[in-house]
Amino acid sequence: MTEPGPILITERPPTGTARPYTFPRVVRKTVAGGNVVAAHLPGHNLAVAVLLLDGGAGREPVGREGLSGVLAKALEEGTTRRDSTAYALALEGLGTELSIASDWDAFQVSVQVQVDRLPAAVELLAEAVRTPRLDPADITRVRDDEVTALRMYWANPGPRADAALRADLFGADQRPGRPMDGDPESVAAVTVDDVTSFHADWLTRLGTLLVVGDLDRIDLDELGTTAFAGASGAAEPPGPPLDVPVRTERRIILVDRPGSVQSTLRLGHPAPHRAHPDYVPMTLAATVLGGAFTSRLNHLIREVRGYTYGIRSEFGHSRRFGRFVVSSGVQTAVTAPALVDAIGEITRTRDAGVTESELAVARAWRAGQLSVELQTPRAIASALATLVVHDLPDDYHATLRERLLSTDEPTVSAAAATHLHPQGLTLVIEGDAALIRDELVASGLGELVDAAG
Repeated sequence: MTEPGPILITERPPTGTARPYTFPRVVRKTVAGGNVVAAHLPGHNLAVAVLLLDGGAGREPVGREGLSGVLAKALEEGTTRRDSTAYALALEGLGTELSIASDWDAFQVSVQVQVDRLPAAVELLAEAVRTPRLDPADITRVRDDEVTALRMYWANPGPRADAALRADLFGADQRPGRPMDGDPESVAAVTVDDVTSFHADWLTRLGTLLVVGDLDRIDLDELGTTAFAGASGAAEPPGPPLDVPVRTERRIILVDRPGSVQSTLRLGHPAPHRAHPDYVPMTLAATVLGGAFTSRLNHLIREVRGYTYGIRSEFGHSRRFGRFVVSSGVQTAVTAPALVDAIGEITRTRDAGVTESELAVARAWRAGQLSVELQTPRAIASALATLVVHDLPDDYHATLRERLLSTDEPTVSAAAATHLHPQGLTLVIEGDAALIRDELVASGLGELVDAAG
């Protein structure tokens, strides 16, 4: 009989000292009627330019969710000057590509290239944005491709639960209450006229040009003149933050997925917008609760209970609204116990706050993560976009690390008490209703309703 080997017992390593980080100097200029916001990276040979336009998903009409995504794909199909092949060759000749992204608040088109090629790259960027070909056949093909991709995506667990939560929090008849990227039905409804009209309404405006690189070698006036040529009109005011009330009682929404061997969980309630002054303590509270592997939720529900491979919580923010959400997938047989435990941890964090030892880990991790994330020109350009979209001060990122490290336990605990609402949660469960319905009703966690559709 083989003797058992030694048992190794390890302790969590102590929290290290976060490395120092300095955000680059921010420069603002008005050029040709538009705004240029730049960050100086002395000695860098790589530069990034981003045209930031107020044409995100929040501007889409209800029933046409995903429209901006179709337009983003259509911009890659050539311009009035060059077909798609000629345009692609022009980009490749500069050693770059066009990157296009749309979120709730903005439509972004960017290039990353050697500094001396940046003027030519911005010229190609502006050509695609301001004078796209938008051939009806191309738009139809792109839309149909997007519908196919979405149908495949929506066949997976998760999207239906996400949609049900969003609809319950913000209203299915309101744009924030619909999926940011749309669904197969909404994208299939997009017409050629929808795409061309959305382009004319939002992508012909001046916008903001973000530039990151060695500004001693970059002519911002030249780049701004190129980016804003032929454009007119400022962005429309986004409006004030939405006043979305939190429910006074929990409710359960059951999304039936017959035969599923696990339940997909989405627990959430409305939360403040991105520029809220409590952003830092809210972020730290969510990190302690469920934002890291060592968090309370992951420790209890993964490590102690063994219900899941992972569970996380976070505050998601946009310009006018936000939400708190807990996401996980658990074994079908433990659906109700997992919900009870998750609500218990949220309630404990709301009522008792966080501990200093937990907060020390969260502060060091968030500050260290910030230093790692903001290392590339593209990441810094994204940080500049955050300044512009959410109207934050130029020193926001320069001081963010110190604010993360200096926020104390009473402040984080107060934010948890203010912004966590366990009694107002909507609990969305996507799973086999025949196996979990009775258990959910018996749990007493809230009134159960079936998801529409």
